[in-house]
Amino acid sequence: MAIAVLKHGAVINECQELAVLVARHTDGKGNGAHKTDINQLEFMRESSASTAICGVYEPIVGIVVQGKKAALLGEETYGYGAAQYLVVSVDLPISGFVVEATPDKPYLGFKLNLDPVQLCDIIAQTRLGTGKKENSVRGLFVSNADVALIDCAIRLTRLLDTPQDIPILAPMIIREIYYRLLMGEQGEAVRQIATSGSNMQRIAEAIKRLKADFTKPMRVEDLAGQASMSASSFHHHFKKVTSMSPLQYQKQLRLLEARRLMLAENSDAANAAYQVGYESPSQFSREYSRMFGAPPIKDIERLRTA
Repeated sequence: MAIAVLKHGAVINECQELAVLVARHTDGKGNGAHKTDINQLEFMRESSASTAICGVYEPIVGIVVQGKKAALLGEETYGYGAAQYLVVSVDLPISGFVVEATPDKPYLGFKLNLDPVQLCDIIAQTRLGTGKKENSVRGLFVSNADVALIDCAIRLTRLLDTPQDIPILAPMIIREIYYRLLMGEQGEAVRQIATSGSNMQRIAEAIKRLKADFTKPMRVEDLAGQASMSASSFHHHFKKVTSMSPLQYQKQLRLLEARRLMLAENSDAANAAYQVGYESPSQFSREYSRMFGAPPIKDIERLRTA
């Protein structure tokens, strides 16, 4: 017990050091996501609790440096705070929102895009997971960070002060972050991102096809065949990884794109519904309200005045 308390205290201390760095690099830049000179790295900053922001998350690792956040996947809610990290291993429609932040102590996040090719290279070198039986796992999880992972994040962030070092040292530190994730308590889920022929990778490929053609009618049997699975097996593994059925996934993609069309391109609800594949405006309005909590017109007005 005493050792566990000491370890937790060490992680919190490291996280506070990372918070100082992230705060300095985002200070005066406002709320939202902030790109850095390291291509895969972004910082997040919010000075108050936020409403849910819906979008399709690509594979990432996100460390909460300060404050608290929550992510909604289907009907599941994942809460995580300082010194915890979230990994998204396949493209997923997620609603994320900050639940704890103030102007004096803003929410701060460290987000790194995951590259399956680099992960695959590390797996091949270390032979991690060799001989283990594969189980389908959720494509999103939250875990406690350890000192080694936070230390990597600190060293990567410090490189922003010496940009001449980034081309050589950043890839090395990012590779170490991947290694730490693979060796962590959720290593199996991370490993499946890059394991050729794994159920998660086959579902990830099916998701890419769904994303490319989400406005068209979908046949689960076709996706299953492309994934070399029976329809029932495909449905089972798809739901295991994404928490939703293929039809529900397609519906969320359609509604997210319709929302973007109305908000960014001033499309009216009927035209947006038609563009994303709906034939019935009333069905579109019903499903839109269920997902976003308000009919299309009211939701867009709310977003524009927020």
